[in-house]
Amino acid sequence: MRYAYPCQITCYEDDEFVVSFPDVKGANTSGKNRIEALEMAEDALAVALGAYVKCREDIPVPSPVMDGQEVVAVRPIVAAKLELYSAMRQHRITKVALAKRLGLSDTSVSKINDPDHRSHISQVERALRAVGRGLVIEGRAIAVRDEEKTVPRQQRRVA
Repeated sequence: MRYAYPCQITCYEDDEFVVSFPDVKGANTSGKNRIEALEMAEDALAVALGAYVKCREDIPVPSPVMDGQEVVAVRPIVAAKLELYSAMRQHRITKVALAKRLGLSDTSVSKINDPDHRSHISQVERALRAVGRGLVIEGRAIAVRDEEKTVPRQQRRVA
């Protein structure tokens, strides 16, 4: 799955840009300008999706992008961990079972599976292979509008 979600950005009179994600409960943030709001949105999205993992709920599927919406993707390592979590849920693989497959401790697997814990991407890739999944990272340049200029920015999407 791609962990890139549409969001709505609303500008209020006091120049506050509020970002909300219709598909992800609790993923809300704001910024002083559109660029800052989008930067904050990536972190808000990652934290909210991490809460689904902690609560042992399914990760929501992104809806199609509607007119006026922007797309925000989580960092590749977070997307990889979300995919690992989803695969483990789908195939009913426990952390103990994955630890045995990988020859690791239960604690190590818990860290690999935790979106908030810092992990090396190679560890997560190895765990993904152990559950029959892979990692594909694709990038495409998108434009981020500033008041006076357009600045290229990379949008990361993970499948």
